[in-house]
Amino acid sequence: MKLPIYQVDAFTDHLFAGNPAAVVPIGDEWPMDDVLQKIAIENNLSETAFFQNQGDFFELRWFTPEFEIDLCGHATLASAHVIYNHLGYTKDQIDFETMSGPLIVKRKDHLLQLDFPSRNPEKAEMKEGLMEAFSLTPKEVLKSRDWVLVYDSEADVRALKVNETLLSPEHFEKGGVICTAKGDGVDFVSRFFFPGGALFEDPVTGSSHCSLIPYWSEKLGKKEMIAYQLSERKGYLHCTDLGERVLIAGNAVTYMKGEIEI
Repeated sequence: MKLPIYQVDAFTDHLFAGNPAAVVPIGDEWPMDDVLQKIAIENNLSETAFFQNQGDFFELRWFTPEFEIDLCGHATLASAHVIYNHLGYTKDQIDFETMSGPLIVKRKDHLLQLDFPSRNPEKAEMKEGLMEAFSLTPKEVLKSRDWVLVYDSEADVRALKVNETLLSPEHFEKGGVICTAKGDGVDFVSRFFFPGGALFEDPVTGSSHCSLIPYWSEKLGKKEMIAYQLSERKGYLHCTDLGERVLIAGNAVTYMKGEIEI
């Protein structure tokens, strides 16, 4: 079996920034799940996306090197980029069917816009000892799929150091930890940490903004916002709060294309 493969930098307009994802279009027949997982392990990126054209929609799945996940923003953006830029797709809207239900991607000016579910975080308390992993104490702790730690300033989020060994993956199920604050030159900033993941700090995390958008929309009194993820690679996200849904838009660029031989 031969499968095409693309590597795409998402949430950036230039190479070697944003968040890299592998994208693998599937032909007539899906490989076994263990094969999909082995491909993700071999790619050794935070996510590998697999999709199959079903005519009216695309079936889309995401795998980390550890397991299949229920939602991934940057790999969805990367998949849409491949469909538009490499597979000759001409419609203004792509409909995906996923573990998180229907997801829509639209072309908006020079951006690709993701329509994702909103996950408004609620106040919560971390298990004893976990907060010691963070060099700065947040002013607020919340939880949705991921933990959300809110800090006083962008400078705090930039300076934050996190002790990976003190964060035990079993306490987080399949989520992570978002550290966020009001931005200086943008509406809000964040960093995302994924205990037990192939990369402990994720470069740019679309799905985390399903929680950040409703939170900051309420705090700032704004429906449209610009977000900046402060990882080493960095990335910008154009965010819109729609209540039960959020819109997350960004750029993507192709780094590599090739072929898998199984």
